[in-house]
Amino acid sequence: MHLAGVPVTDDAVLELARLVDDPDLADRLETAYARTTRVLALTIPERGTVLVAIADDPPAGLEELRGVLLREHAWRQREGL
Repeated sequence: MHLAGVPVTDDAVLELARLVDDPDLADRLETAYARTTRVLALTIPERGTVLVAIADDPPAGLEELRGVLLREHAWRQREGL
């Protein structure tokens, strides 16, 4: 599955669903996994929730996603968005 344009393995998607502190987002991730969704769009608030969940020590397979989300966050702050 792709999240924020980044390929993420099935195991990493399920781990992310376990880590996020948002039951609705966790459910979306698990449902997307179960339906073998190829691309899952994340809202800006969801991206923030994911970033918080993997900010300090991302599990294996989520390092690239963390990097992309950090860069996006920094860009939004610079642009005042």
